[in-house]
Amino acid sequence: MDTYSLGNAGRFYFDWAATAVPEIPYPEDAVPFGNPSSHHYEGRKAREALENARSRCAAVLGVPAKDIYFTSGGTESNALVLHAMLLRKSNACILASSVEHPSVRENCLVLEQMGKQIASVGVEKDGRVTVSTLEKALEKHPKTRFAAIMAVNNEIGSKMDIPELVGLIRNRSGGGGMPVHIHSDLVQAAGKIPLDIAAWDLDSASISAHKLGGPRGIGLLYLRKSLNPMYTGGGQERRIRPGTENTPGAVALAGCLERRGNPATVQPEYQKASDRFKELIRFLGSLQGCSLIPEDRREEDERFSPYIVQARFKGIPGEVMVRALDDAGFAVSTGSACSASSQDRPVLAAMGLDKQAGLEGIRISQGWSTTKEEIAGLTNAIQDILARFG
Repeated sequence: MDTYSLGNAGRFYFDWAATAVPEIPYPEDAVPFGNPSSHHYEGRKAREALENARSRCAAVLGVPAKDIYFTSGGTESNALVLHAMLLRKSNACILASSVEHPSVRENCLVLEQMGKQIASVGVEKDGRVTVSTLEKALEKHPKTRFAAIMAVNNEIGSKMDIPELVGLIRNRSGGGGMPVHIHSDLVQAAGKIPLDIAAWDLDSASISAHKLGGPRGIGLLYLRKSLNPMYTGGGQERRIRPGTENTPGAVALAGCLERRGNPATVQPEYQKASDRFKELIRFLGSLQGCSLIPEDRREEDERFSPYIVQARFKGIPGEVMVRALDDAGFAVSTGSACSASSQDRPVLAAMGLDKQAGLEGIRISQGWSTTKEEIAGLTNAIQDILARFG
């Protein structure tokens, strides 16, 4: 299935970080309809399809199939591992980076209200967790037993050096110390940057299909060691995620990962994305009244995913810029779609930016089918809008 071209309808899509343009159809008619937990023929065929999808996902990710659990998406995957901490009868600290997705950040607030100790890992001005900021947090919170650090930030595209950060945590908890469960939100990383879950030594990780061109309502949780789930209701997914399995969704997710998450395809697409956004970053950086976030982002900058750019336009609220671009046929956003109803921008605040920056910031994100011609059209539209506001 070829990528649907929005340009044919006079629309140009630059909000891939919210959801990707569909590539893999929801194969409901092509997948056995039976309940995978049923023991009759229809159920067995559905179970076969489900387990085949699990094995396909595992093969792309380079992990054992038994460590893959299908969920409804990245949000549920993140929540499942976080809320399992409620069943630990200890005063262990849960550590999360200050730029996490709302599904981590807001669930941490819930856990704090329920008596768990929650702490934050600060970031540098470029939005990255570094060895320095993580060391400070670990020194301040020596009873850390859970750490959540996303691989790629969903608002500004900052990349975390997960192997280096995991190594620091493991070294500090070694030598008789209590082990730390390390979780990483890979939703903006899968299909965009090379992943090696096993080599990164992660205990758990989350992935969502609709960020990979697949359907909404399906994702996976990589879980190296089983945990006690906060809620129950059946034996599905080995009791980690109860509920009738979404077999068609699992099959679609497997197709997404094979198409977009394969290491052989990720790096070439990464370079193409970097080449496409060079012109946009150069344009935004030289535009009077516009600032990149962070301001020192370069045209080719390995600190960031080349799929996401954040910028602000002085004196123009981000929501106004989004509406003006929408009227011109270009879809962008102000930030995370999961917190679009709020004007708060915790990620930008964590970087040390003031509230005005948060009000003026917009996110431009591209995908595999984005073209240089579309980017040129976007830059022209921005110039036209600024001329009208000028």
